[in-house]
Amino acid sequence: MPDSAEAPQASQPAQESLTPRFLSRLLPGGPGCVRKLSLSLQCRQGVRPNVTSSSLTDGQTLSKESISHALTLPSPEKAKDAQLDGSEETLWTTRADGRVRPRLHPACPQPPYTVHRMFYEALDKYGDLSALGFKRQGTWEHISYSQYYLLARRTAKGFLKLGLEQAHSVAILGFNSPEWFFSAVGTVFAGGIVTGIYTTSSSEACQYIAHDSRANIIVVDTQKQLEKILKVWKNLPHLKAVVIYGEAPPKKMANVYTMEELMELGDELLEETLDAIINTQQPNQCCVLIYTSGTTGSPKGVMLSQDNITWTARYGSQAGDIQPAEVQQEVVVSYLPLSHIAAQIYDLWTGIQWGAQVCFAEPDALKGSLLNTLREVEPTSHMGVPRVWEKIMERIQEVTAQSGFIRRKMLLWAMSVTLEQNLTCPGSDLKPFTARLADYLVLAKVRQALGFAKCQKSFYGAAPMTAETQHFFLGLNIRLYAGYGLSETSGPHFMSSPYNYRLYSSGKVVPGCLAKVVNEDSEGVGEICLWGRTIFMGYLNMEDKTREAIDAEGWLHTGDTGRLDADGFLYITGRLKELIITAGGENVPPVPIEEAVKTELPIISNAMLIGDQRKFLSMLLTLKCTLDPDTSDPTDNLTEQAMEFCQRVGSKATTVSEIVGTKDEAVYQAIEQGIQRVNKNAAARPYHIQKWAILQKDFSISGGELGPTMKLKRLTVLDKYKDIIDSFYREQRK
Repeated sequence: MPDSAEAPQASQPAQESLTPRFLSRLLPGGPGCVRKLSLSLQCRQGVRPNVTSSSLTDGQTLSKESISHALTLPSPEKAKDAQLDGSEETLWTTRADGRVRPRLHPACPQPPYTVHRMFYEALDKYGDLSALGFKRQGTWEHISYSQYYLLARRTAKGFLKLGLEQAHSVAILGFNSPEWFFSAVGTVFAGGIVTGIYTTSSSEACQYIAHDSRANIIVVDTQKQLEKILKVWKNLPHLKAVVIYGEAPPKKMANVYTMEELMELGDELLEETLDAIINTQQPNQCCVLIYTSGTTGSPKGVMLSQDNITWTARYGSQAGDIQPAEVQQEVVVSYLPLSHIAAQIYDLWTGIQWGAQVCFAEPDALKGSLLNTLREVEPTSHMGVPRVWEKIMERIQEVTAQSGFIRRKMLLWAMSVTLEQNLTCPGSDLKPFTARLADYLVLAKVRQALGFAKCQKSFYGAAPMTAETQHFFLGLNIRLYAGYGLSETSGPHFMSSPYNYRLYSSGKVVPGCLAKVVNEDSEGVGEICLWGRTIFMGYLNMEDKTREAIDAEGWLHTGDTGRLDADGFLYITGRLKELIITAGGENVPPVPIEEAVKTELPIISNAMLIGDQRKFLSMLLTLKCTLDPDTSDPTDNLTEQAMEFCQRVGSKATTVSEIVGTKDEAVYQAIEQGIQRVNKNAAARPYHIQKWAILQKDFSISGGELGPTMKLKRLTVLDKYKDIIDSFYREQRK
């Protein structure tokens, strides 16, 4: 275990789901129990009035005592975690039923505790607050924290009745919903391991994860997802049952249950049976599996302990200035895939820790409905991957381009004034009159139209963000706070916040966590290594990979490269595995060059540098195009911004195929000039891009070039476009 000296000095469709009638059957005791257990969600300090109060309530209050009449809750003494026996000697394991030594350290001495204890303690403070908001038939409905807890317990008992074994998984394959949440919490209560599967996964990908995690139960939301599992069930020896909640199964099938049937099964199990399982749980046992996207090989199952989850939910979120409901109930919109650690820790576990109200977007959120949800909910904090923020930017740019002359000029003036202020005096609360006037007359209205009128914190992570996007939102007076972490760090290990912000950085290390940079070059760039309570238990069934990632002292070697400035702010420069080593032995990090090209040429959507073991660098480019509203796949039509670029350089093109098919002289010449400007700023000639090509179609998830969180899958691109890449170098040999 490292000592504190090793830390850097400065870094410390119509469906029967949760409608009132359905909920009355999910809560124990039927409709009468809903009346007994209902609560007033109105007029409670901290509950947001803009979201319609739930028709689940009849104005009565749900107290700790009234819950105890419905079930026997553990007493505070029982709620205390089982004491760690101290016999664990290793900081990692690859067994699902393994235990690890808690990473207690002077920097993070807080006693470990379980997920159940976190939820149980939340009931004292937040029991009658709205926990989950969901829209049914055009109306927002709510579930309180007390109801949420009851539903999670019923789900846990149902899973146990279906045969969930300890340290086996419940895989969840569905869009974000209340059912996803209480299935996840119920899994942990029952001693299982929550395993999310991306809804875009193929049957084969589902089979891989379900088999690797020894899933006893799979929860799905639609018939489409059910069909994926039915197709591969014969290859899943541990699978005992499937539960479907969003749609009814097409016909009665053996071992396929609705959510209502699951909970009815759970009612047959005594509360004391579940309590006994809860009381044996320890903070250093696995409760969550996050599967990596597999951009560099087969997906790896990242094992997270109960301590990983509860510590990060508390202290990682504090570093991002997330408020407890006693101060201000945070309101967030859940729409990013919960199978990814960022959304799961932010939406699900942090919500319980601080009593946040989590409102679920529609399944088509990323196809266009997200803005409607944001306007209705008006979140206090919001998180998006860079591509989400880029899509919002592009939508504003399209609307602006179609606006009248005066309105367009007003917005551009307001953004210009505000961007200059935010770049020159980023930490100042004293803004000049023109900046305040611009915000009052123009920008406040834009933020309101986006649903960000009450949003105090806007976060991004999971991938790099262009300077263009950051500047655009700074021009709207929206700071985008970066975080840095991995699945292997339970999410955030570095965080930005209103109090820790520096443009282009990923913030400072979360207090209680440790970080260092090893094998630094002359500019201080090296591999980022991390230590602390966020660090994962190990990769499931992959000892070699775990040993590669965690060294003898327990430091996680991230494979990411970056530097720490004098104030402890982290700047990411790339990944070791992405580092291009040319035939001449030059080490070239691709990301800075790719970002420079996208900044120089606003028509470019994706740029991928090539040159590993090659004599020179080349690049594949895609153009900015609109997305199909139904599939989110790239179309042939250029975006407004791309068409503006074309017009500026003298081209009348409106589609990608026009440009690529005819090798549009004006566009190709403009791109070549932009690349030459990037080359001019390069450190040396080996960093110059000598050849490039524009692809017929932008990168996408369906095309295989992007992973579920929009990360570039470089190996897939190299393979898919091998012929084009080889042509760069064949011509060189002539």
